[in-house]
Amino acid sequence: MDLYPKEFIQYLVHFHGDRDYFECHEILEEYWKQTDFGNKDSIWVGFIQLAVSNYHHRRGNFEGAKKTMKKALSIFLSKEPFIIKLGLDSQSFLVMLYERLAIIEQNKAYKSINLPINDHSLLNQCKFICEQSKYIWGNNSDLTKLHILHRHKLRDRASVIQERNSAKQIKKTRRLASP
Repeated sequence: MDLYPKEFIQYLVHFHGDRDYFECHEILEEYWKQTDFGNKDSIWVGFIQLAVSNYHHRRGNFEGAKKTMKKALSIFLSKEPFIIKLGLDSQSFLVMLYERLAIIEQNKAYKSINLPINDHSLLNQCKFICEQSKYIWGNNSDLTKLHILHRHKLRDRASVIQERNSAKQIKKTRRLASP
């Protein structure tokens, strides 16, 4: 049995390899929906928000980056044992996130960060997958890769829009049905 979910490993590979934070979000959101859906305080939601914060920060959306980083920090502070179980140095991780939040609040430019992985087996596995994927582990974000920087603008949003409209319709129907 694997110690870590393969989705978390994929998240770490993208987070440190190609710096595709949108893909990090997609991978863990799908996993979260399968394993802990509805739990807004799930450790997976914290990692999703961390990726989203980096995505916003890199694009210069400081308000979005700050909002999602604060949410992520709130979750991580209440889930410290889970951070440790996921092979990270929780103390260094939390300090790093507070430092990142301060940088965002000062509207300072984005710089790539590396999560403090202290499980050498996990780290080696991620580095191996990075190498196989032709990524360089720990490389800085390539700000010329516009397809990664602006990925949310390039995706097909039809299903997201349909899901949102369905949710609105359900709420409207409930409002009309209640006395």
